[in-house]
Amino acid sequence: MSTVAARSGQHAWEVGARAGYAASGLVHVLIGVLALQLALGSGEGSADQSGAFQQIAQTSFGALVLWVSVVAFVALGAWQAAAALSGAAGETSDRVKCGAKAVVYLALAGTAFSVVQGGGSSSSGQTTSLTGQLMQAPAGRVLVGAVGVAVVVVGAYHVYKGLAKKFLEDLQRLPSGTTGRVARTAGVVGYAAKGVALGVVGVLFVVAALHANPDEASGLDGALQALREAPAGPVLLVLVALGLVAFGGYCAVRARFGRL
Repeated sequence: MSTVAARSGQHAWEVGARAGYAASGLVHVLIGVLALQLALGSGEGSADQSGAFQQIAQTSFGALVLWVSVVAFVALGAWQAAAALSGAAGETSDRVKCGAKAVVYLALAGTAFSVVQGGGSSSSGQTTSLTGQLMQAPAGRVLVGAVGVAVVVVGAYHVYKGLAKKFLEDLQRLPSGTTGRVARTAGVVGYAAKGVALGVVGVLFVVAALHANPDEASGLDGALQALREAPAGPVLLVLVALGLVAFGGYCAVRARFGRL
């Protein structure tokens, strides 16, 4: 009986982790939609995770979806943390990646929980506050700059992972036929677009460190705003927005066919 119970618990945990990928896909699709509205000049909400959760909260079953998302993100974050701590992820670099992913997914769970409880604010405001506190620490500007460089590197890796199709290694297999070809394209475009968005976030951190101005450091919403203000910005933002929607579609495929 104990073996059966252990297997049932393992299966339930795996289902929860896969639901976390599905929830991540929904969030990215909504961020993409918000970014598209921003590019077209019709957006009102924040084009970040908090803004996406706020959009969900306004629907008829929003509270239920948010609670399911909280549980799913906690399950996926815990799964990644367990892989990092137990060594199941493999090499040290893979364990570090799992640990970083655990932090990201648990943070998403916290944001969703805050929104369903009636709180929540844009990532840009939270990031500026945290950056200001960090800059007051010894060597704070250096730390903020280092964070920026690290985020740029992560963004560049996302672009590489998409263009080189390394994301296929995260999947057990692809769906057959047209669905599989669409999923592969969504992965290529989605990873590249997310990498660009992360790269802009990292650059803003570096600029904030150079100018000693925490207001210049920003989260995803601020990065997309900055992208819109660049030369040919609205066009670039539309492309990134569509790419984020594509990444959300890939996440849905990963929820079904991904390796855990």
